[in-house]
Amino acid sequence: MLSDKSSAQKTLFAGIAMLFLLLCGMFFIPGLNTSGIPSRLVVHKGTGFMSIADSLYMSGAIRNRWQLVVTGRLIPGLHNIKPGRYSIPPGLSNFSLLRYLHTHHQDEVRITIPEGLEQREIARRMAGKLDMDSSRFMHAANNAAILAKYRIPGKSAEGYLFPGTYDFAWGSTPDEVVGFLVGRFRRFYSDSLQRSAAAKGLSETSLLTLASIVEAETPLDEEKPLVASVYLNRLKKGMRLQADPTVQYALGGAPRHLFYKDLAIDSPYNTYRWSGLPPGPICNPGTASILAVLNPEETSFIYFVATGKGGHYFAETISGHQANIRKYKAAKNEALP
Repeated sequence: MLSDKSSAQKTLFAGIAMLFLLLCGMFFIPGLNTSGIPSRLVVHKGTGFMSIADSLYMSGAIRNRWQLVVTGRLIPGLHNIKPGRYSIPPGLSNFSLLRYLHTHHQDEVRITIPEGLEQREIARRMAGKLDMDSSRFMHAANNAAILAKYRIPGKSAEGYLFPGTYDFAWGSTPDEVVGFLVGRFRRFYSDSLQRSAAAKGLSETSLLTLASIVEAETPLDEEKPLVASVYLNRLKKGMRLQADPTVQYALGGAPRHLFYKDLAIDSPYNTYRWSGLPPGPICNPGTASILAVLNPEETSFIYFVATGKGGHYFAETISGHQANIRKYKAAKNEALP
């Protein structure tokens, strides 16, 4: 009987000792090596807890996997670790480490989307900053279910990805980013602006399409109401828009100097061949271009050409336009070495 009692006591003491060691491993013994150097951890969306434990071990953040895994099993809520890039301070216990990862603020990235970018350019910019690739962003921007969710009538979100400077979680999904940018446009496009567009006979898509052409034609905000007046005047007269940026969009690729043969491309975006507006926006316009279409200058201009010095000359007649072309060519010749 004494030996059985002694055996039971030894087993109890061993269990208590193991529990003590486990608790020490969880709460007191630092998991990082003695170098004192912070370790880096990258967690992608969908990464499982065991994979995270492996990465922590490989990075030197923990001395062994089992203590961290057991800690996570005993406190399951700590399994929920957000995607992000982490710099892990030295000296954390396994519990403190998991709590740090679980409660750490989302890793945010500030991204500027300039006015006039096409969605493929926005896709590349997002892929360079966030945990996504450009093809996934393009898929989201062209996804019929997402377009329906955000009441976009076209075949892509082109024109609705509102420019600006925003903070995104590094682990944001393409669906979330597209939804956020469209949401920013919806916030900007107030009831009063919608009424103004309706009074001019412009649907939401028509407004954004025309604004995108204005955006692509000039970077000068003060000139945009004049450019908008030219295209609105052309539409009223039933003239073709003959907008070079729409041809550039139809050609695809990087912008380049257009040749006469380019103007013959068979595309509904070729406003040299087709009357009226193209099927949809050719880029994502900003506030100034949208407001320019809603509040254009009252002019009789139907032509414009670059000055060669950053702006444009405007004309009401073909003879005036030809004179402006001669001035443009003279400015180019003056600039030659």
